[in-house]
Amino acid sequence: MMQQYTDIKNLYKDALLFFRLGDFYELFFDDAITASRELEIALTGRDCGLDERAPMCGVPHHSVNNYINRLIAKGYKVAICDQVEDPSEAKGIVKRDVVRIITPGTVIDADLLEEKKNNYLMCLYEGSTGVGISYVDISTGELFSTEITEGNFQQSLQDEISKVQPKEIIYSSENKHVYEVLYAYQKKLDFYMNEYEDWRFEYQHACKELQEHFKILSVDGLGFHGNHLGVFSTGALIDYLKNTQKRTLNHLNKVQIYTLNTTMILDFTTRRNLELVETIRDKKKKGSLLWVLDKTMTSMGGRMLRKWLEEPLLDVKKIHDRLNAVEVIKEDILLRKELKEAFKNIYDLERLSGKISYGSVNARDLIALKNSLMSIPKIKEILCSQESCLLQNLQSQINEHREITTLIEKAILDEPSPNIKEGNMIKDGFHRDLDELRRASKEGKLWISSLEAKERDKTGIKSLKIGYNKVFGYFIEVTKSNLHIVPKEYIRKQTLANCERYITPQLKEIELKVLGAEEKIILLEYQLFLEIREIIEKEVPKIQATAHAIAQLDALYSLAEVAYENGYIKPSMNDGEAIHILEGRHPVVEKMLNNNMFIANDTYLDQKENGISIITGPNMAGKSTYMRQVALIVLMAQIGSFVPAKAAAIGIVDRIFTRVGASDDLGQGQSTFMVEMSEMANILNNASSKSLLILDEIGRGTSTFDGLSIAWSVVEYISDVLKCKTLFSTHYHELTEIEGKMKTVKNYRIAVEEEGEDIVFLRKVIEGSADKSYGIQVAKLAGLPNHVIKRAQEILIGLEEEKNTVQYSQDHKVVKDTISETSEQLNFTAFNNEEVIRELKGLNLMETTPMEALNILYQLHKKVINL
Repeated sequence: MMQQYTDIKNLYKDALLFFRLGDFYELFFDDAITASRELEIALTGRDCGLDERAPMCGVPHHSVNNYINRLIAKGYKVAICDQVEDPSEAKGIVKRDVVRIITPGTVIDADLLEEKKNNYLMCLYEGSTGVGISYVDISTGELFSTEITEGNFQQSLQDEISKVQPKEIIYSSENKHVYEVLYAYQKKLDFYMNEYEDWRFEYQHACKELQEHFKILSVDGLGFHGNHLGVFSTGALIDYLKNTQKRTLNHLNKVQIYTLNTTMILDFTTRRNLELVETIRDKKKKGSLLWVLDKTMTSMGGRMLRKWLEEPLLDVKKIHDRLNAVEVIKEDILLRKELKEAFKNIYDLERLSGKISYGSVNARDLIALKNSLMSIPKIKEILCSQESCLLQNLQSQINEHREITTLIEKAILDEPSPNIKEGNMIKDGFHRDLDELRRASKEGKLWISSLEAKERDKTGIKSLKIGYNKVFGYFIEVTKSNLHIVPKEYIRKQTLANCERYITPQLKEIELKVLGAEEKIILLEYQLFLEIREIIEKEVPKIQATAHAIAQLDALYSLAEVAYENGYIKPSMNDGEAIHILEGRHPVVEKMLNNNMFIANDTYLDQKENGISIITGPNMAGKSTYMRQVALIVLMAQIGSFVPAKAAAIGIVDRIFTRVGASDDLGQGQSTFMVEMSEMANILNNASSKSLLILDEIGRGTSTFDGLSIAWSVVEYISDVLKCKTLFSTHYHELTEIEGKMKTVKNYRIAVEEEGEDIVFLRKVIEGSADKSYGIQVAKLAGLPNHVIKRAQEILIGLEEEKNTVQYSQDHKVVKDTISETSEQLNFTAFNNEEVIRELKGLNLMETTPMEALNILYQLHKKVINL
């Protein structure tokens, strides 16, 4: 047996091997040590012919899924090795083999899956012309493919991974560049990396896998015209699934091929900063945009809405179609109520379809399928009278599946057993042979139950009982006080402390009939269930199409319900360049406030006079909230959602970029400022004239002089080169001087009201620039000690008395001008002492000792103080 284990383990060295022995799954050697640690179960040992006992641990077979799920959640791969022949018929060692390999990307167990989130497995292949990307959710049967052939390969790949958020990524062992990208990005998104043999990515092999799986003669029939990189990645992905799942996955019946420019691209930083599906701080759904918008009634509707959020549309017509559908549902209270009631009875049709094809569906799942399908005719009836083109299209995609509903209604009990090998699934009247077996079993049991009364009367033993157990079958039990009157025909079977157990030839004869009938009943029920499952499996593609339509309808219903509850309006969408929002509100912050005190603000951006809004004001005043709300309103509009505003006219945005907050990446050796500059480089290198930029405090991670210079230069570059719509918040008041010198730049500030030494944030965005930073007041609100606050005020007064100069020219280059003596913020661009500058330029820092550096700094400091 241990030799058998070793032979199998050598084939699956990268997996924890669960080896079936009787009623347990056992793990040995290093696998046992790992599993005992991760699962917190006892580590024992077993003699196996070696000098030392083999480490061993095990779990009961009936609860193995719980243990496997815990290991998968921690990123392990598990191979299930089962007995593949009946032990009673085996000659020698029972044959065993791996029947399935479970990885983070191939989970189908509902206990380990989020209802409203896909569980994707991604496959990457880098060729000479780019990268092929394919990903699948085997629980739903969704399979996608695309390729990257232009632009920044690394950035595009990261963007796609952050959109899909796969649980596992497989890649060719020869793709070292892909490995480097994945390794650097793994910590951000927490996916399992899995190297796969290079030969499985070869073109001929990939084509063969696709042809065999989809039963086609050419991969061109799948839509791979010109997308050869997708053939490599999709073929290897199918090969991986075949080798790990050990079964035919017929619910993967089509490949959805797409290009990267069909939807808005959102990079990881933007998704994180806008908190689209989870919050930055605790990774929870509550507090995210999805939390506000998700009123879906079904799991598949929830997944669809999430996908829409991840992939905002760029096609104005498609956006209008969604908006019109949402409007129809929003305005019809009865329609919303009827849809909500119908959705309540619909289970996860996508994952039920997956379980049917996978062979893991049970009778209770079929009842869930039946109940779901019974709601479909009502939904089709509801949609028939709707004028929306999209709703009419969805209505045509929905199939009523009356044959399946009828079959399950006739065949399956309303409350069947969850185990398909234990019987109690099939209704009476469905199959004649099954009915006869049940009749025989029932009559035999009635005869046995009547035998007890007959034997009591016959023997005069009032305490005589008829009992049953799995070891001895049926027996007659007599207490010891009555043993002297036991009939001679009774045959002693078992002696207990207080009684004796007997059988009779007649009792054994009936027992054989009863137990034989029950065994046949269980076997026949199992066979009938498999036949029913096979019939339903042929209809899986149609069920999937219905599920996809229901998911879209549910997502539209959710957007309509949210729009109705929160007073959202229908935005006007166009291909122009302007964004005009009247009394816009932040959808999440508004919901988090219980007193309805959110202050609405207007926004106007275009490419002519309002391309860049420079926003000043103190911390905590609401600059970041305002900028994020503009981005969220645009994004909501482009997924087809109504928006929180009084009115909105929005030109399509191809990308949204955000540069918000400060964080370091010490694991990659990057400081806060380096992270900031890397994000800024990504924005400036990838933004177009149709992009929307949200920039918060550029250049704050370095010295004021450097930071101001960078921020100034960034504004110039956006205005002169990119010409894209930008919201730019800053504490560098010098930047407000750009207004009037650059045609597209406008100054805005957050209104603040002073009450003595305190301030009140009015949260209102108005034209003009802030005349103070109010940093000390904010520090006071934060709770800094009074001594620190008073000293800061004294220092500020001294600094404000200094005269500062700044330089401009007509082409917004640096020249000389004068700032009033009441300037509240120290202007480091004013410093122009030639002697000090000359001395700094002459320093050889590489040969300067720390002590010499301190002395030089001291002397320079004295010169500056005396200026």
